[in-house]
Amino acid sequence: MNVQDIVNTVSQKAGLDQATTEKVVGTIFSVLEHEAEGTSASSFFAKIPGADDLAHQYDVMAAAPAGGGGFLSSLQGALGGVLGEKAGALVNGLAALKASGLDMAQIQKAGETLVQQAEAAAGPDLTNQVLGSVPSLKAHLGLG
Repeated sequence: MNVQDIVNTVSQKAGLDQATTEKVVGTIFSVLEHEAEGTSASSFFAKIPGADDLAHQYDVMAAAPAGGGGFLSSLQGALGGVLGEKAGALVNGLAALKASGLDMAQIQKAGETLVQQAEAAAGPDLTNQVLGSVPSLKAHLGLG
């Protein structure tokens, strides 16, 4: 199972269009890539071909587009600076998910389906190990 298979399944089960689903999956993978500890994250990404590329495409720590800004982005910058990259990745990822126009129920359904697909691809133990190293993401996805 590759990342496109996961995107297709999440899109179908969560009732989202392909572009939105790709952004949601890429954003969640990017948060995991920045926040998950040690070799479990690299092993996880190695079992899902294309996941690493999608995470980079939707990198939550990439510079914000020019012309953006406002209170939320200054808050993200301040929190990222105070709390370090790990918290910044989560804050940026959650902001990106909310900015995609989805409500929390849609984000949670997409996250739940993504986790089920990741468990099928990478195995439940490895998936839970990676997610377990980012407990606040699990809580935001309603998996807590």
